[in-house]
Amino acid sequence: MARKALGRRYNLPMKLIECVPNFSEGRDRAVIDAITAEIVATPGAVLLDVDPGAATNRTVVTFIGEPEAVEEAAFRAIKKAAATIDMTRHHGEHPRMGATDVCPFVPVAGATMDDCIALAKRLGKRVGEELGIPVYLYEAAATRPERRSLADIRKGEYEALPEKMKDAAFAPDFGQARFNAHSGATVIGAREFLIAYNVNLNTRDKKLANAIAQTLREAGKSKKDADGTTTNVPGRFKECRAVGWYIEEFGRAQVSINLTNYKVTPLHEVFDAACEEAAKLGLRVTGSELVGLIPREALLAAGDHYLAKQGKTNGVPEKERVHAAVLSLGLSELAAFDANLKVIEYRYAGAPSGLVAMTVRDFADELSSSSPAPGGGSVAALCGAVSASLVAMVAALTWSKTGMDASRPAMRATGAEAQALKDWFLGAVDRDTEAFIAVLAAMRMPKKTKEDLAARAGAVECANQGATKVPLDVLEATIRTLELSLRAVKEGNPNSVSDAGVAGAVALAAAEGAALNVRINAPSLTDRSVADEYVARQAGALARARDLAEQVRGAVDRVLA
Repeated sequence: MARKALGRRYNLPMKLIECVPNFSEGRDRAVIDAITAEIVATPGAVLLDVDPGAATNRTVVTFIGEPEAVEEAAFRAIKKAAATIDMTRHHGEHPRMGATDVCPFVPVAGATMDDCIALAKRLGKRVGEELGIPVYLYEAAATRPERRSLADIRKGEYEALPEKMKDAAFAPDFGQARFNAHSGATVIGAREFLIAYNVNLNTRDKKLANAIAQTLREAGKSKKDADGTTTNVPGRFKECRAVGWYIEEFGRAQVSINLTNYKVTPLHEVFDAACEEAAKLGLRVTGSELVGLIPREALLAAGDHYLAKQGKTNGVPEKERVHAAVLSLGLSELAAFDANLKVIEYRYAGAPSGLVAMTVRDFADELSSSSPAPGGGSVAALCGAVSASLVAMVAALTWSKTGMDASRPAMRATGAEAQALKDWFLGAVDRDTEAFIAVLAAMRMPKKTKEDLAARAGAVECANQGATKVPLDVLEATIRTLELSLRAVKEGNPNSVSDAGVAGAVALAAAEGAALNVRINAPSLTDRSVADEYVARQAGALARARDLAEQVRGAVDRVLA
């Protein structure tokens, strides 16, 4: 599991979706634990947070996973809530209409809003048909305009359901139009990721904080004209809600912000604007605070923004982009900011482990042992990562060199792409070893019966195809690395031309090594059509890699002549 998580940490090839169900129980820990236990017990679902509130008598749960796992975990949790929560006895401060009051799906990495809409509809159908709970779709999954707003659907709350459900216009999207006294009704939908974010001020004055909030938020503020009429002045940002408040614990006022779509209004833009508005009032922003989790994309965008303002290319390692964001936003002012805990994708993947988490010496020691894995395939992938790293270095040195302004746009793009390739190759270091281990596991399957033999043969073929495909992917990826190496030679800092040349040489080594692994594994495939395809792709990619490597070497020689 740790090895698989590592590959996800670097590449995140799957569709990752967040689910944030709200349950109408915030006081009975046994009930809350029973519900969340269903999520924990679902393979592939990762529970991130459980936030019960006694006064609201409501618990907000956050978990993530790939679509199938998230759907199953949500269904199990809703089913357990229906069995353990009796809405006829429920009272709390927060508006609610069911045991599972609301269950939104949020696209995080690799997933789209359409994926979440489809997921909401599948789950809604299951809940309505199998559990007998009326389901209403909201936000992006809404089937009609008047149901986009959760507040509109929930108007009158649980107590209004008996009468509302008599109206044909309020018929549920799934389930029968009949009042379920025990479980109420559930609202399921799809929405963008909501970032809860506070900006810290060097004042205790709540009014000043609220004045900044009104300037930032989409709703803006009310203004009375000379004739006594009241008009609304819109704020600076769409998809932004904000209010000012005073936090006794920290002895300061804050602008409390909800960004309902960070792709429309990025976090860093709001922070910069808060700094501008604070200065107009004689205040200073001292830092900021994230409440809950943040998508990796949003934090990296902030890091790139501030690196660009410093005149630096974004072709830098991901950890440095994160570091720049944390420093620039002042996210560690009130409490230490740990990206592994606060970035949702990092939380899902877990701490880096496997081969690429080793020191260079430990990796070399492991490689030199009698164990057959890691082997040449992992080394080929590592060579690819080293090559891409050198290209990124040359791009960064070109960006910062005086007099090379004409090369900056190309080197900015080159550096960013090389960093992404580096991370992809690093993931492949472990993927190659995992593929070999999968072959060994398939070979060890039982062979006692015809059924055993058939199952084993299928598993062995699948594993062998995987063990052939990984180095083939590495080989084909080296082509792009060599193309970037050639660009670095021709347009990069001439003082670093030897580094660009080494990048090309190491990329060729990666290509040659990966090709050898394809050639040795392909004969093991029983599906000859797949084998022939892989061998043909290997030959074509290797020829292209050799040609590019020769071009890189020739270009370097001309510069050094």
